[in-house]
Amino acid sequence: MPRRSYDQYCPAARALDAVGDRWTLLIVRELLAGPRRYTDLHADLPGVSTDVLASRLKDMERDGLTSRRRLPPPGVAFVYELSPRGRELLPVLTALADWGAPELAERRPTDAVRAHWFAIPLARRLGDLGVGVIEVRLDEGVFHVRTDGGEPLYGDGPADRPTATLTMDAGTCIAVSDGSLSLKEGISQGSVLLDPPV
Repeated sequence: MPRRSYDQYCPAARALDAVGDRWTLLIVRELLAGPRRYTDLHADLPGVSTDVLASRLKDMERDGLTSRRRLPPPGVAFVYELSPRGRELLPVLTALADWGAPELAERRPTDAVRAHWFAIPLARRLGDLGVGVIEVRLDEGVFHVRTDGGEPLYGDGPADRPTATLTMDAGTCIAVSDGSLSLKEGISQGSVLLDPPV
């Protein structure tokens, strides 16, 4: 099936030809955490149909944003992972998160949430904690973020040996992520717990 196109000789239009379909950038968000099985992607993208997810993954593979590979034995599943070109979308997602942050003022009763969805906007605010892996604990779950420039940028769940652990609620995490509360202020106010303390 040929790719739909805006047919405009414009870099923004060409970018949207590749990533402008619904769900594509959210799939990229999930794959920035590293290779994922189809079932894991489906579980962390509530609301996407299996047909749409399969179609988007095929389109992304065709466009060179992702690849699919079989796990070595004893695994029998396939995983999807970002290509270097796909990983270049991190600044785009960061900018979208900045732009969309004011929309998080109030959580709607229908809003799904996964703790690791906070990783991308929060990652750049963790530089003061030094280089390493920071584990973040929210009521909604646990994720970890790499501050050493390594990949993947973040992961769902606890880290093996974190450099530090941050505990806070989702509202505080949003405030730290959007810069309205510095990490230092959050720690001094007690809304952010840091272990080990600095």
